[in-house]
Amino acid sequence: MQIVELDIKLPYEGRGKILGRLYEKVRGKIRDIHFFPPTLEGISEIRMEVVEDDAPRLLSELKKIIKNGKITFKVLSEA
Repeated sequence: MQIVELDIKLPYEGRGKILGRLYEKVRGKIRDIHFFPPTLEGISEIRMEVVEDDAPRLLSELKKIIKNGKITFKVLSEA
């Protein structure tokens, strides 16, 4: 088990559709989540902590969902 912090930046206008599909992938694994307001350029940021067994596989699945956004992750702890 790993606790992974995901930092997702995506356009504010398409955020609703992406969040629905994103939630299906991480349902029941979220420890903490923060939604930040959009910047002047219209980029919204979401930062969440997720408990995951296979973080690289989760990251590859999320990159398929978030096509015109940016996602980064870091492992906070391993158990």
